[in-house]
Amino acid sequence: MQNGGSARVFPFIRSNARFLGFGFLMAFVSSGGQTYLIGVFGPEIQSAFGLSHTQWGSCYMVGTLTSSLLLLWSGKLIDSTDLRIYTVLVVFGMAAACLAMSLTGSVAGVIFSIFLLRHFGQGLSSHTSVTSMARYFGPNRGKAIALSSMGFSFGEGVLPVLVVIAIALLGWRQSYLAVGLATVMLLPVLLVLLAGHGKRHREYLGETDSRARQPGESGDKVHKTRKQVLRELRFWLIMFGTLSASLILTAMFFHHLNLADAKDWSGTWVTGNYSVYAVATVITSFAAGPLVDRLTAVRVMPLFMLPLAVGFGSLVYGVSPYWVLPYMLLMGVTTGLYYTGTPALLTELYGTRYLGAIKSMVGSLGVFATALGPVLVGTLLDTGFSMDDICLVFALMCLVSTVLMICALHPGMLIRRHG
Repeated sequence: MQNGGSARVFPFIRSNARFLGFGFLMAFVSSGGQTYLIGVFGPEIQSAFGLSHTQWGSCYMVGTLTSSLLLLWSGKLIDSTDLRIYTVLVVFGMAAACLAMSLTGSVAGVIFSIFLLRHFGQGLSSHTSVTSMARYFGPNRGKAIALSSMGFSFGEGVLPVLVVIAIALLGWRQSYLAVGLATVMLLPVLLVLLAGHGKRHREYLGETDSRARQPGESGDKVHKTRKQVLRELRFWLIMFGTLSASLILTAMFFHHLNLADAKDWSGTWVTGNYSVYAVATVITSFAAGPLVDRLTAVRVMPLFMLPLAVGFGSLVYGVSPYWVLPYMLLMGVTTGLYYTGTPALLTELYGTRYLGAIKSMVGSLGVFATALGPVLVGTLLDTGFSMDDICLVFALMCLVSTVLMICALHPGMLIRRHG
């Protein structure tokens, strides 16, 4: 297993390059099922099946909500299944999802394909990456999660442009097929990166059993089940913050062009600055990893939504299109803290033995929130709210989330098991 949490980042990378590479690549594999990439295919799918914006959003919502329900079962299997077998199943599932979308001939098929894409991509691929990093890296989990999470940002920065080019050259169906083929081609690399995992897992089980016999100061000394976690008021206060982040970020990415129209800004200018968001996410994740290892996620995470609140303030009161830059930057800061801090926080509070079950439950709730976000904003727009009004609502949600997380996690204000 890994040595102390004080290890410096670059020696840590050199010592653990293969397994960190596995986490990075699984995060990257999730791209095919992430909102930003499905959104790139969206106009072509709408045109092919004659879907209105509302109908397309409804297809996305139904597929996403269904995937979140199944994730409660499929996600916990990582606790009892060899990681190599689990990885093979997830990767083939992701490839099958892309194949299904490329071949679908009906709206029902579109919904089913979205269900598969969201379940195996945004759901299980992400879950596999983050859970494996949090479980096996002990006191260095902050750095491990931060480094592997860069796979998400790499996908955000590279794939949308490549897919736009592919659609122009090949068409959307062939492009989805290409994404599926590329996913399968990554499987041998993933298995090579997992070489020696049997020994790693045996060492992890030995250390876990040792802690159980001799409780010490390790953050892994308490291992709570999913049922125990659900009975904690503290958990639900934390969830308000993390689920708000999922809902808000997905909703804004889904409606950035509406924001551009409302502010009379160029849509190309707004989406073209996603690179600012991606860079800010990477830098923040890279910085947050060692910070979480040194200070713990319990101390770092309570304020993670504040940058996003300030970012929304820049949108509401900014007139110049250049206000997009601080908004994207601050959104990236919150995302970087979210990527790195949330899995580490769950591990610190609830241990690693049942981490797959707990993480899949949180992931399922997060997927549910991502499904509601775009619909919520669309409904507010249809009922007369302006984008500025919506940004103010989201800023308020960020502030409320901060207060609740401080109440839940501040050492002098911990809210223990309720009921």
